[in-house]
Amino acid sequence: MTKPEFVILEGSIVRLVPLVPERDSKGLYEVSNGQAVAWGNRYSGRFDPDATIWRYLFDGPMESVEQMVVATRRRVDSDRTLCFCVYDVENSRPIGMANFASNYPEHRRIELGGLWLSPISRRTGAAAEMVWLMLDHLFSKGYQRVEWKCDTRNDSSRRAAERFGFVFEGIQERHMIVKGQVRDTMWFRMLADEWELNGKKLRKRIQEVQ
Repeated sequence: MTKPEFVILEGSIVRLVPLVPERDSKGLYEVSNGQAVAWGNRYSGRFDPDATIWRYLFDGPMESVEQMVVATRRRVDSDRTLCFCVYDVENSRPIGMANFASNYPEHRRIELGGLWLSPISRRTGAAAEMVWLMLDHLFSKGYQRVEWKCDTRNDSSRRAAERFGFVFEGIQERHMIVKGQVRDTMWFRMLADEWELNGKKLRKRIQEVQ
């Protein structure tokens, strides 16, 4: 079986649930279309959805809930991929997406891909806990290598990979064409025997925010 097994990953800040397009697309669209979001005492102002979320992803920006349904359905149906809707635990609302992708269980290798979080999640520790939950699950299941790839122009993704403990391996030039543009791809990886130390650092980061 190449599709990762269905699992729900529970944290104190975020909850990762296998995505259901008809259930989750409206909430995902509302926090990623550039409009201001207000939940109780939390607020994020208007933003550029392309520059903030979508520019280096395979889809988006989304112009409607219907477009979000189509895009999420394509990801959910993709082979070797398990797509998650990331929920904010405090508000029980979607705040982003994450994927186990490029799953090769015979080689005990997999990728974290297509990760994005709405600005409403900033300064909450959501990103760190999301990645910790995913990595802890994968390494506990016996995976030996977890990959992280990004466009060479995507500085925020590169910094995130380094911050979370991934090791840079090199650049694959002219790797693919995304939204009509040739993409050079930076490759990062984390190995199973690196997880104990990196996991402790991530937990410390999460606790500092809380």
